[in-house]
Amino acid sequence: MSFEFLTEVNPGFAVIFAGVLAYFLRVPVLRAIITIGGPIVGLIMLVSLSEFGVDHGVMRVMDLTAITYRVDSLSFIFALAFLIAATINSIYSLHNKDPLQDACALIYAGAAIAASLCGDLMTVFFFWELTAVSSVFLIWQTGTKAAYKAGMRYIAIQILSGVLLLFGAVYFLGNHGDLSLRAISLEEEGAWLIFLGFGIKAAFPFLHNWLQDAYPKATPTGAVVLSAFTTKLAVYMFARMFPGEHILIYIGAVMTIFPVFFAVVENDLRKVLAYSLNNQVGFMICAIGVANLDTEYGRYALNGAAAHAFAHIMYKGLLFMSMGAVMHRTGTTQASELGGLWRTMPLTALFCLVGAASISAFPLFSGFVAKSMTMSSVGHEGFVIVWCMLLFASAGVLEHSGIKIPYFAFFGHDSGKRPKEAPFNMLVAMGFSAFICIAVGFPGLGGARWLYSNLPYQTEALYYLDHYLWTWDHVITQFQLLVLAMLAFVLMKRFGLYPAEKPGVVLDFDWTYRRLGFGVATWAGDVWGRAGPAMANGWKQLGGRVHTYLTHAFSPEGILSKGGPSGSMAVWAALVLGLVIVVSIISAI
Repeated sequence: MSFEFLTEVNPGFAVIFAGVLAYFLRVPVLRAIITIGGPIVGLIMLVSLSEFGVDHGVMRVMDLTAITYRVDSLSFIFALAFLIAATINSIYSLHNKDPLQDACALIYAGAAIAASLCGDLMTVFFFWELTAVSSVFLIWQTGTKAAYKAGMRYIAIQILSGVLLLFGAVYFLGNHGDLSLRAISLEEEGAWLIFLGFGIKAAFPFLHNWLQDAYPKATPTGAVVLSAFTTKLAVYMFARMFPGEHILIYIGAVMTIFPVFFAVVENDLRKVLAYSLNNQVGFMICAIGVANLDTEYGRYALNGAAAHAFAHIMYKGLLFMSMGAVMHRTGTTQASELGGLWRTMPLTALFCLVGAASISAFPLFSGFVAKSMTMSSVGHEGFVIVWCMLLFASAGVLEHSGIKIPYFAFFGHDSGKRPKEAPFNMLVAMGFSAFICIAVGFPGLGGARWLYSNLPYQTEALYYLDHYLWTWDHVITQFQLLVLAMLAFVLMKRFGLYPAEKPGVVLDFDWTYRRLGFGVATWAGDVWGRAGPAMANGWKQLGGRVHTYLTHAFSPEGILSKGGPSGSMAVWAALVLGLVIVVSIISAI
């Protein structure tokens, strides 16, 4: 049997198809086979059957060319990460007895994979919106009123992102004559619409609150799935269409800084991870801004963004999985209610520590291998202040994700809780993720070389690996940063300066529109409710008077219909003629 036809099929379609089947299959064993098998089939299609630089699945739709499948070195590494994550997430979710959640998780993952492998904006838009519609059910399936409201806010902002992308695509079509994906400049007409559409999904500053609002309210497995795809799909699109845009350097730098302060005082550990996700995406966005592809270090920067995205999907998923396991067993991820769980959940605690070490960029873990090229590129290109901001943010990551998450969940004070260890399928999924984090980071295991050989600019990546990554000054500098950050945490805890973990609400920018904005809208509604009728009555009286005057002047019985002195008619004619001349002159200016 020939499988050549599969070379024409986007691997994301296999995952979406598996998601549809998973909804209708009610036999748990069969649904488990489909939910794991779909991403594995997609993975085989991508790795074994894809052809680089060839357009497949080309269709004509409404006089537009839709390219449903195009693979190159940039799309490959993102799609590869998405497919691996989808496979691991399916294993992590095997204990679920919820066909809708299984189906939506796969459709969401498949849509992100398909979008990363499309060749035109129209097809990207379709899957862009499908990610939004399918993923919101992972929030709603929690079944709480807070989750429902968060889901409504989430879907609204995601649809807005798609609308901006659609309007921008219209301008893009007018500028280029087709919708084939290519790098563009912000100076192009409509480019800012596309940029802002991507920026919403990437959780840019002031556009980020949907992430911290929705992810902590998702189901334990839903939050793991959400952490992998939405923001990284936006990162891919920025790398595809806006490499080297300098404004991204400063947006990314700000993204790395502000979440640190919110994460340190936040009590909900899944929300801490949501802020941390914001921080990590900032590194990628900053790297894309530095990525002038005509220079060596610009190519290092794009490689750094892609490597960071791959590693981040793995270690962030691992951290969300560990917190999902804690929530599954205890019903909470509030730091003030946890502590001492290592006694009965030792494997989960161990996997959480691996994720914490990876996100903190400890040498011998994946974060160090992935983040290194970004830091080197930013420093080499002369962005000293930005480099210092990234250095501070790196220390902040250790504080809130590398230390706070495992410390308050598994160590710290003893909460008295003695839950069972995580279910076996959860442990297997976390084990796979932990293995990738270690294999990519530990020299001699081949993981770093494998990752670097699959980056967009392979030659430059491998050269960096052989000549710069494991130099003594690089490794020692990173260790110094981490040791100082740990010392700061210890001293702050010792002298009572570290923010106490206690229930509360941490105000963020969304207060301006959820409280202040809503208050202004409510006040305006009250004012209009009182002033509206009076204004309407006033306009009605004025309209009546004007109507009476016009009727009196221009009706058959009116003044102008009656015979009058020729001198008066001449004056009226002159006035009308003068008015016509004035209007003509104004319109010609």
